[in-house]
Amino acid sequence: MSEEQQRHQRVPEHDDEQRGPGGGRQPGDEGDSQPTWRVSPEAGETTAPWGQDSMPTTRMPRAARSPSGHGSVPPPLRPGYRPPSPRQPEEPPSPSEQAAPPPAHRRRRRSGALLLRVAFASVAGFVSLFFLGVAASVVAYLTIGNNLPSPTELRSRQTAFVSSKIFDREGHLLYEVTDPEGGRRTYVPLGEISHHLIDATIATEDRDFWLHPGFDPVALARAIYYVLQEREIVSGASTIPQQLARMVLLPEERFEQSAERKIKEIVLAAELTRAYAKEDVLEIYLNELNYGNLAYGIQAAAETYFGVDAADLTLAQASFLAGLPQLPATYDPFGGGLERALGRQEDVLALMVEDGHIDASQAREAAATMRAHEFRALRMEVDTAPHFVVYVRQIVEARHGPESMYRGAGLRITTTLDPGLQAEAERAVREGVASLAERNATNGALVALDPETGHVLAMVGSADYNDEAIDGQVNVALRCRQPGSSIKPLTFLTSLEQGWTLSTLFWDVRTEFPDGANPPYVPVNYDRQYHGPLLMRDALANSYNVPAVETLQFAGVDGLLEMASRLGVESLVHPEEHCPEYPYDGPPSYGLALTLGGGEVKLLEMTGAFGALANAGVLMAPSPILRIEDSRGNVLQDNTRPTGKQAVSPEHAYLITDVLADDQARCAAFSCPSVLELSRPAAAKTGTTDDYRDAWTIGYTPNLAAGVWVGNSDNSPMAEVPGAAGAGPIWHDFMEAVHADLPVRGFERPSGIVEHEICASSGARPAERCPKRRMELFARGEPPLDENHDWYHVVEIDAFTGMRANEFCPDHVIEQLMVDITDERGREWVQGHPEQFGGLLLAPLDTCTDLTGRPELAITQPGNGQVVQGVVSVVGTVLLPNFDHYEAQYGIGTDPQGWGWISGPHLAQVRDDLLARWDTTHLAPGPYTLRIRAFDHQQRAVEVRAQVHVAAGTATPPPPTATPPPPTVTPLAPTATQLPPTATPLPQATPTAEATPTLLPSATPMLTPDVTPTEPTTPTLSTS
Repeated sequence: MSEEQQRHQRVPEHDDEQRGPGGGRQPGDEGDSQPTWRVSPEAGETTAPWGQDSMPTTRMPRAARSPSGHGSVPPPLRPGYRPPSPRQPEEPPSPSEQAAPPPAHRRRRRSGALLLRVAFASVAGFVSLFFLGVAASVVAYLTIGNNLPSPTELRSRQTAFVSSKIFDREGHLLYEVTDPEGGRRTYVPLGEISHHLIDATIATEDRDFWLHPGFDPVALARAIYYVLQEREIVSGASTIPQQLARMVLLPEERFEQSAERKIKEIVLAAELTRAYAKEDVLEIYLNELNYGNLAYGIQAAAETYFGVDAADLTLAQASFLAGLPQLPATYDPFGGGLERALGRQEDVLALMVEDGHIDASQAREAAATMRAHEFRALRMEVDTAPHFVVYVRQIVEARHGPESMYRGAGLRITTTLDPGLQAEAERAVREGVASLAERNATNGALVALDPETGHVLAMVGSADYNDEAIDGQVNVALRCRQPGSSIKPLTFLTSLEQGWTLSTLFWDVRTEFPDGANPPYVPVNYDRQYHGPLLMRDALANSYNVPAVETLQFAGVDGLLEMASRLGVESLVHPEEHCPEYPYDGPPSYGLALTLGGGEVKLLEMTGAFGALANAGVLMAPSPILRIEDSRGNVLQDNTRPTGKQAVSPEHAYLITDVLADDQARCAAFSCPSVLELSRPAAAKTGTTDDYRDAWTIGYTPNLAAGVWVGNSDNSPMAEVPGAAGAGPIWHDFMEAVHADLPVRGFERPSGIVEHEICASSGARPAERCPKRRMELFARGEPPLDENHDWYHVVEIDAFTGMRANEFCPDHVIEQLMVDITDERGREWVQGHPEQFGGLLLAPLDTCTDLTGRPELAITQPGNGQVVQGVVSVVGTVLLPNFDHYEAQYGIGTDPQGWGWISGPHLAQVRDDLLARWDTTHLAPGPYTLRIRAFDHQQRAVEVRAQVHVAAGTATPPPPTATPPPPTVTPLAPTATQLPPTATPLPQATPTAEATPTLLPSATPMLTPDVTPTEPTTPTLSTS
C-alpha cells in the first residue's frame, strides 16, 4: 500500500464540526503504520507514542508520487492459453439428426455462447448505469449548486456577524458575544501573514490543500463508508474550502449532522476552488477563524496573545496559534487551558515535522520557547459569574463549534445559574478567603448544584477573577487538585457493595500495609494518635486514616476507581485525559494512599458525586446549560428535564449519607457543635492534604450539594489550615444563607433499610454479657455478624495452664467472663488499655493438647489423718511445667484462716523424696493442715494439702477412724506479690475433746481455687 493510501486509512476520533472549523489533524493521522510524534521540550529528539519503537517514517516527496501506480503494459497471458479458432457456419441438421440428442461438445458450445451473451449484457448494463449515475450526479450537482449561495458571495459574506447571548435561569443577561469588528478583527492579506503560520495551519487542517479540488475524494469515500456502517456521520473529512463554505456560506445549517448538509458543503467547496485561487481561499480562511478571547482572524490573534503583527509571528508563536481554532475556549491560555494549548502546539509541531516544513530540532526549540513564555491575562468585561460564563462558552463551543457563538442565526443560551445563589457564593468565598489572609490562604472556589437535575446553580472559580496575583481567571472549580480525605466516602461506599456494613470493626492501631514497591506503608491519623476499636460509622465520621486504608485494601484500588467513574469523577480515573497539568500519557499506578487523597480530582466532579448520594444514588451529570435556541426560537438543546443513571443503590447511598449527617458520631475528631452542622439535616465531609496545600469541604442537603476548596493557585502551603477551618466556614455560611427560606427536609430513608441491635464495641449482634448496646442501620439482607463474633463471653479456662479448657484438661476448669478477641492488633490494644474493657481479662487463644504438661504434687508422708509429733519429715513429689519454686506451710485446723512458714522457697523439683522438715515441738496438740505450694515462672500457683493431728509429748496417737483421704491439690490464681515467709509461730491452740480430725470423703484430689481468679491464667502480657 502506498503512503498516500496509508494516509487515508485513518479514522478521525471526533467529528470535525464538533472540534472547530475543520477539526484539525492529529499527529499520526496517516494510518496505523504511522507513529504518533510528539515534540518534547525536555527530550533530545522527537518521541514516539507509548510502547512504539521510535523509528521515523520517510515521506515520499509530493511531486514524486504516482497518482495511479499503473502503466499501459497489458497483463501477461496465463500459461497454456490458446486463442479460440474461428467458428464455421453449420449446415441444417437432417431430420434424423434432429431426433437424436446433440453431441456433448455442441451442448457445451451453446452454453458458452449463452454465458457470453449474459456477460455482454451485464457489462453493457453496468456501463449504462455508470453513465446514468454520472449524468444524475451532474444534474444533482447543478440542482444543488443552483439552490446554494453563490461562491462569489464569499467576500461579501465573510464579515457577517451575529450576537449570541447567555442568560441565567431567570432570564437575566449574563454576557453577549460582542461584534468583533468593534474590537479585535483586522483583515490582513496573505502576503502579510507569517509563512510559519501558513505552514502550521495547512499541516494541521488540510495537508493536501494545494492539490485537491476543494474536497478530499478518499477521505470523502471513507466518510461515506462510516455513514453506511454507523448510520450517522462519524467522520468529517472536511478540507479548508469545506470549512470556509460551512462557516461563511452555510452558517445556519452548520449544526446539522446530515448527508444533505455534507453534500452541500462539498459542492460549495468545489465551486469555491473553481471560482477563487487557492491563495484567496486561504487568505479569507485565516481572517475568519476564531482564535478565542474575541480574537477573530490571525491579525487579532497575533495582537491578543503576543502583541505582534501577523507577519512577525515566529515558529513558536505560529504553531501555538494554529492549534487554537480547534477549541478556542478549551485551549484558552488565560482561562486555565494553557497546558492543553501547549500540548496542542506540540501536536502541530509534530505535524509540521511530518510534512517537512521544519526539522525535529526546530520543533523542540519552538516548544521550549512557548513553555517559557509568560501569558498576560486579558480583562474580561463580565460583571456576573465570569468563570461560569467562560465555562458555558467552552461547553457550547465543544458541542456546536467555536463559530456558533457569532455565526448563523445567533444563539440564545439559557443557563442553569441561579443569580441569588451565585451572589451568596461570591460573597462567602470572598469573605472566607479574606478571613484567612494571615494564614497564607489567598484563593477559594465554590460549586453548588441541584442533586435532582445536576444543574449548576452557582460557580465561583476564584476569590477575584481580575486578580492576576492569584491567577484569578483560572477556574479552580475545573482544575485538578488533591482532595484529601473528602474521597473517603467513595472508598467506604465501595466496601459496602462488597459486603461490609456500618458495624464492620476496625482496629485503629499502628499497622503496616504491604503497598507498592516500597512496603510497608504505615498511615497515621490527622491527630497523630490511634483510637483502638472503631466501627465503620465512627471511622468514617471522624475521618481516621488507618481504617480508611484498611478499607481500600479490602475493596481494592480498582474498585475505588470503578466507583469514582460511576459517580462521574473521571479526573481521578483518567487524569491524562481530564487534567491538563498531568504530565504523563497514561493513568498513574495508584497505591493505598489513594483513599487519603493521593490522586487529583475536580471540585465540580466531586460535588456531582456527592450530589448522587443526596439523590438516592442517581447521578445527574453536572451541566450549566438549561436550553439553547437560535434567534428563530428553534430549540437546539433542551436540558430542563435531564435523565440520570443509578450509579449506586439507594440503600448504600443512604447509609453513607446517614454517617456524614451524624453530628454526634464525629465529635471525637471535630468539635461539637462544628461548622459541618446546619440548622437542618445535612451531610458533609472535609479534606486536607499534606502540608495544608488544599482544604476541602463538600456536603449536601436534599435540596442542594455544594463543594468548597481553599488554597493557593501556586500550590504553596497554607499555615495549618485544615478543611474544617478553611473551607468549612465558607460552606457553612453559604448553605445556611441559601436555605434560609426553604422548608426543612430530611433525607428520605429507602424501604430497603432496616435496623439491628449490635454490641456497641464489637459491632456484632450482642452476646448475653455485652455491657453496651445500640441500634444500627443496615441494608436488607446485609445484617451484622452473629453473637459468636461479640467479645464478651464466659470462657472455660484450665486453672493451672491458663489455656482454654477441653478434653485434654478437664480437671482444673474454671469459668470466667473475659474479653474474647482473636485479632492480634486488638489483643495488643486490650493489654495496653484494660480500662476501656471494664477491667475484664483477655481470653487466651491456646487450648490444651495431649502434650500439655500437667502438675504432679503429692504428700506421701505424713498421710492424711496421721498423728505426728516432734520434727516431722515431709516426703512427696513436686513436678511442675515451667517450675520456679515451692514452699512448705502449715495452718491450724482443717480450714486454716492463715498460714505459718515451714521452709522455702525451694528451687529444685522433687520426686518421692524429702520436701521439708516440720518442727511441731512448739505447737499445741490438735488438728493442723500441712500445705506444699508450687509456682511456675509466671507465678501461677498450685498446692497440695494433708490434714494431720499433732500429738503432745510422747503420747500414743489415736488410730485413724477411717482410711485417710489423699491430700488435696488446689490450683491457685496467680498473685502479683507472694507473701513473705514468717518465722513467727502461730498461737498455740488449746486441745479439745475432738482431737481426731474430720476425714475428707474424697478418694481423689479435689481441685478448687482458693479465691476467684482476678487475672488471666495465661501469662501476664506486657503493656508496652
